[in-house]
Amino acid sequence: MAEPRDPATTSERPDPSLVLLTVEEAARRLRIGRTTCFRLVLAGEIESVTVGRLRRVPADAVPASVTKLRH
Repeated sequence: MAEPRDPATTSERPDPSLVLLTVEEAARRLRIGRTTCFRLVLAGEIESVTVGRLRRVPADAVPASVTKLRH
């Protein structure tokens, strides 16, 4: 019997159809810690939006933040 896979620990490709990511999903894509990602979001280093009470990171903000770091 196969064990259930945890998507957080597998090397599955991220869903390209997602427009908004949780901070945790953005952290996984950047290969940084959750706390570090929250710190960058709160500092404005990574763009984010609020949807009701939720904090979300636009999917295109992840590569944009890397581009900012490179320049």
